[in-house]
Amino acid sequence: MEIAGQSRISNLPWMTIPEFVHELATAVPPPNCANPYGYERPFAAPRRHNLQLYLELMIQQQPKQLLIGEAPGYRGCRQTGIPFVSLSLLDGLIERFPQADNPFQPVGEWQQIRGEASATILWRTVGSWQPLPLLWNVFPFHPHQPGQPQSNRTPTAREIEAGRPFLTHLLHLFPSVSLIAVGQKAAGALARWGWAHSAVRHPSQGGARAFAAALSVMRQA
Repeated sequence: MEIAGQSRISNLPWMTIPEFVHELATAVPPPNCANPYGYERPFAAPRRHNLQLYLELMIQQQPKQLLIGEAPGYRGCRQTGIPFVSLSLLDGLIERFPQADNPFQPVGEWQQIRGEASATILWRTVGSWQPLPLLWNVFPFHPHQPGQPQSNRTPTAREIEAGRPFLTHLLHLFPSVSLIAVGQKAAGALARWGWAHSAVRHPSQGGARAFAAALSVMRQA
């Protein structure tokens, strides 16, 4: 599904990648949300490093698509700092960017949690793309159940709206990418904002085959 829309350009100031990561790190997340990059949070330094390095390497790749999910999950981005990348996928990401002088760093907070199903399915689908698509979420912080950091929940409409400036800053850095919403929450947000996008089913809960088929068609278009 492809939806036309308005320009994504706003009057927000342009940021460098380090400034963007700093803006994320200093943001105060809503209640029952964790900021994986926050300066006060233990183990956040390698996440900030990983995200900055990832974005710098993706600038070199000049991606054509931006896949936009819902929010970080505790098994993936909440761990590594990179959207749709779990600890089990981090080693593979290191191998994809051998030119990196200072490689991605493992995060020691929950080392026993290694994999995330959605991330594994996504990389199984797009891992051979050249260039790789850029990955992000409409809400960049981890929404969890009250008092349960190792849980996920759907972000609220207000929380998603709080993620809009960060996505806008990212699009200033990658102005030529086409937007692909992964799941209904991301698609709904982009539609409300009037941004042109395509949409695919989320790979979770039995959606892997439809997700892969839709992305394959979009890649060939």
